[in-house]
This record gives sequence, structure tokens and C-alpha cells, in this order.
Amino acid sequence: MSFFPDEVIIEVLARLPIKPLFKTRTVCKLWHGLPSDKYFVKLYNQVSDKNPMVLVEVHDSTKPNSSLICVDNSRGVSEFSLDCLRDKVNIRASCNGLLCCSSIAVKGVYYVCNPMTREFKVLPKIKDQNLTRFYPDSEATLVGLACDPSRGKFDVVLAGYQCAGSSRRPDKTFACLIFDSDSNKWRKFVSFQEEIFTHMNRNQVVYVNGALHWLTGSGSYILVLDLNFEVWRKVSVPDETRYGTGNRVYLLESDGCLSLIEISDTWMKIWVMKDYERELWHMVDRVSLGCIKGLVHGIFPIAQTGECVFLATHKQVLVYHRTSWAWKEMYSVQNNATLPLWFSAHAFRTSIFPCE
Repeated sequence: MSFFPDEVIIEVLARLPIKPLFKTRTVCKLWHGLPSDKYFVKLYNQVSDKNPMVLVEVHDSTKPNSSLICVDNSRGVSEFSLDCLRDKVNIRASCNGLLCCSSIAVKGVYYVCNPMTREFKVLPKIKDQNLTRFYPDSEATLVGLACDPSRGKFDVVLAGYQCAGSSRRPDKTFACLIFDSDSNKWRKFVSFQEEIFTHMNRNQVVYVNGALHWLTGSGSYILVLDLNFEVWRKVSVPDETRYGTGNRVYLLESDGCLSLIEISDTWMKIWVMKDYERELWHMVDRVSLGCIKGLVHGIFPIAQTGECVFLATHKQVLVYHRTSWAWKEMYSVQNNATLPLWFSAHAFRTSIFPCE
């Protein structure tokens, strides 16, 4: 290895998966300190940004716990677990290598974890239980995770309609709780909303430009939470997707920008917001779905880059390569899955981000 400069070695190591990277720490003193070196962590996360993956929870009716499958376009399929949490959980949000999970057994218990490094943090319980009386079943309608590697911090957002008085009926009070990893505390503000969100709307929360974004159930606009000013606002969608097309629309991130994917019976259109301040959308691709005609009605986009799009069906994860116009099956579930893969699929990327 003495024939290679340290700079070259560091560039090579920054392209390793997390587990092999941590194994190399036994080689020498330099390599041992890399995962905690600020320059290397920044480089590693920048490289990972260009390689998004799909994380899928596979629910098997013959097993007590679900398994986690990571589908990587360049490295294939791998399996891992969240057994480090010692709790049965649902993944509620994913952002820059971290996951926000909620306990199934104990309502109101949330974790933030890095599944690659197996570090995790149990978020402090909210003392005032009235603040968590969300409708229905005390579960927040929206759960968002905002992980900012440049600042070394993360925020968790729980938002939803609160129950009116002692009843179990919701009112228009939309409570928002924000956990700040720097202060290790929750804060709250209340607004008034009249929105509904589908399961996919809730799953596909996008963090860009210091704000969390959710597509509303009607698909007519995007609801945005500005974390710097703690205010809700609305962002427009392309006129072509808003007015009476009857097509399905999904919100994703693409290379640091907001993106909408519109699916009809025959086409998939990809829109990217090139100018965030002026809310200007551009259609960057129009893909024929003729090759997967039989799957169109049950296919859902999960993650993307400028080069490829990951989509999930009931039992498959597919990738579409935009430059070669080629479709490829990356993963197919073979067991007695009780839920479709798209139901619990999240965009994901590896990172060295401490959350303890």
C-alpha cells in the first residue's frame, strides 16, 4: 500500500459499504481513525449521496419479525435487522442514512438509528400526554426526519390532528412537535389544516432546502414545514399534474431537488423543481411503460437519481435505467409476504452519521 498516496487510499475507502469499511479499521492507525475524521465522513457521505437505495420491510406470515432488505443498484441486495433496538418497530421516515422508527408495543416511543453503524437514540418521552392525543389511535399523521450532515444534527417531526376535548373525534387543530437533537428537547406549535394524506403520501416525506415536504392526498399541492421558521406553507405542483388527469403522482427527491413522478396507464413522467424559490418545475423525462404493462397499476416509485428510478410492486423491486432505457428486476420476494413491498418501502442511502 506504500505505492499509493494516502489521498488515493481515502478515495477508495470512501466507496466501501459501511461494514467492510469498519472491518478495515484493524489494518493501521490511519484507517482506524477514518470513521471519526470530519473530512472523511464528509467525503463518504458525499459519495453515498450519489447512490440511493431502497429499503424494504418484508413481512412474512411464518415469522414473528419482519426482515429488512436493502436494494442497491451497484452492489445488489443485502439483508440486515434492527435488533439493536431490542424492540419491534415500524419504520416511519428515512433521511440521509438515518431511520426514525416507532415502537409497536409502546405508543409514543420513537427511535432514531443508523442501521449501518447500529447506533441509535431513544427520543425522550413527551411529558404532557395531551400533546400526543393524535387522531386516530394517538398516532401522528405525519412523521418526518430531517438529517443535516453539514450541521451534524437531526430533527424529528410528529404532526397530526388532535382529538377534540375528551372525545376521539378530530378537530382542525394541527399540532406539530419537533425534536431537536442539539437541545435534546421537544417543542410544539399549533396551526389549522384541512388536509388528508394517503399511506404513500405519509411515507414519502422529502427533506430539501431546510424543509420537510409531503404531497397532499388530492395531489393538488405540497405541504411544507419550514424548520427554520416553524411555519407551514404550500408549494405548487406542475399544472399538468394538477388538473383532472386522473394519473397517480408521487413525491421524491432527486439529487437534492424536489421531484414528482406521474404515472398513467402508458407513461411515466418525471418532473424536477429546478428553481425552488420561484417554484419552477421542468419535465426531465417521459418513459414508456409498455415493457411492464402488466405491472403498471400496482407499481410505485420509491427513490431515484438522475440516472435511474427504483420502483416497487407487490412482490418486486425494479430499477429503470434512464440512459439505456432498460428495466431490471433487482429483488423478488419468494416467501408468504403479508403486505406488498411498496407498502413499507423507503428511499435510503448509507452514511456515517452519529445519532447517539
